[in-house]
Amino acid sequence: MEKKDYFKQKKRVVVKIGSAALHHEATGRLNLGKVERLVRELCDIRNQGIDVCLVSSGAIAVGRTVIGLKERPENISTKQACAAVGQSRLMMTYQKMFSEYHQTAGQILMTKGTMLDNVSRKNAQNTFEELFRLGIIPVVNENDTISTYEMQFGDNDTLSALVASLVGADLLILLSDIDGLFTDDPHSNPDAELIQVVDELDERVISMAKGTTGSDVGTGGMETKLTAAKIATRSGVDMVIANGEDVSIIHQIFEGEFVGTLFREHRDEDFYIADFIERN
Repeated sequence: MEKKDYFKQKKRVVVKIGSAALHHEATGRLNLGKVERLVRELCDIRNQGIDVCLVSSGAIAVGRTVIGLKERPENISTKQACAAVGQSRLMMTYQKMFSEYHQTAGQILMTKGTMLDNVSRKNAQNTFEELFRLGIIPVVNENDTISTYEMQFGDNDTLSALVASLVGADLLILLSDIDGLFTDDPHSNPDAELIQVVDELDERVISMAKGTTGSDVGTGGMETKLTAAKIATRSGVDMVIANGEDVSIIHQIFEGEFVGTLFREHRDEDFYIADFIERN
């Protein structure tokens, strides 16, 4: 299938955006203009009849600016306090902006326990399905307020892949601070080349990952994104890593004309979410 038509067949998409992409670098405060453009992109996709789910980081970062902390907190209880303040502020912003484009957003906070327990996982799946049926856009984040274990998801990269798997999405889009997967770190090696398509994850591809990030707001690096790719592709979900500096890349992806890396789905019938989480 031509790349231009490849994404037009998608019926359900999960989009993940990280903390760093949502905030002004100089102040750490929420970039309202960018959030508004993101919401507009997602609403336009929804208007085409495609189910949309947003996995959004940012609760701790929003909370820390409200509380007045200049740097990302290291203390677990302080992180949880920031999340308690920030999650409601962040969701209030999303609710207001989605409503301006005649769409309704619903909040879902998840933990690793949700995915490990069969009953909880099925309940979560049913909730997602009902939201989609009603035309509501789920906005998902980790439940950082009451949990410490869940903060190890990796800036929601892993969480977004688990959600994509859970809801049977066709496509997962990770909006990053980099154009995609490179043969080497492009920040230090100017000769590094962008890999446009990965047909199957193997050790050669995985070895290209760098477990680093250049922001004090976000926590995820390329290593977590390849973990997400492993979950998504084995679950039968295509995944794209693209630069979220300009969120209009979302509609460029659906038009098949974008800069980024496509990881083609490679379903593994023996892959089970709970088993993967327990091993990792």
